[in-house]
Amino acid sequence: MLNPHTDPRRYLRWRSLLALLPLLALMPVMGPGCDSKQPAVAIVSPTGQPLATLVVEIARTRTQREVGLMFRKHLGADRGMLFVFAQPAPQAFWMHNTLIPLDMLFVGADRRILGIVANATPMSDRSLSVQGNALYVLEVNGGFCARHGIAAGDRLRFVNFTPSAAD
Repeated sequence: MLNPHTDPRRYLRWRSLLALLPLLALMPVMGPGCDSKQPAVAIVSPTGQPLATLVVEIARTRTQREVGLMFRKHLGADRGMLFVFAQPAPQAFWMHNTLIPLDMLFVGADRRILGIVANATPMSDRSLSVQGNALYVLEVNGGFCARHGIAAGDRLRFVNFTPSAAD
């Protein structure tokens, strides 16, 4: 019987595993459910402090923007939808056929949050907006902004994509 400490096969297995360790250290650390290639939005304070990061769906076309998150029964805790418009302008949203409460972050061309509509009521036809010209609107679960301390003046950073409207 071979001595397990001197078995050349065991030595080669350990050597192979040790060779992989530096490669594992180079892998990016991502949150649960995050894929490093998915589009994401990081929200940071005016001083650059990270507040939250979410994986986003991007609504670039008129049709995508009109449907938005309607008829969804669930939105993951670290998920959202970014609406991208062709030009900054006053934007107004409603919750018609939207089944879950949402926070809406209206964002200027400089990626600064102009204002937030918090906990928008599902199924409401009331027009929701903030003052200012928004190029982007980010929809997230209701209460998300309060839980993460997100407020007007914070900024968005786009990860793994460049936002542009398709029409």
